[in-house]
Amino acid sequence: MGDSAKTEKAPKKSWFKGLKAEFKKVIWPDRKTLATETTAVVAVSIAVGIIIAVLDLVIQYGLNFLIG
Repeated sequence: MGDSAKTEKAPKKSWFKGLKAEFKKVIWPDRKTLATETTAVVAVSIAVGIIIAVLDLVIQYGLNFLIG
């Protein structure tokens, strides 16, 4: 009915070997690139937070104007 090879789990040692091999393929950023990208992520996160806060206030005042 089913293929028994699909249900068998790979041994943990081979899984860790594969994981180690994949990590070796990763090109890790240098310190300057990491700092630049982290700064960009923080800046964009703050900007999006401010936009959401402003939209929330506008919608809140609009609803209060319509209701009250």
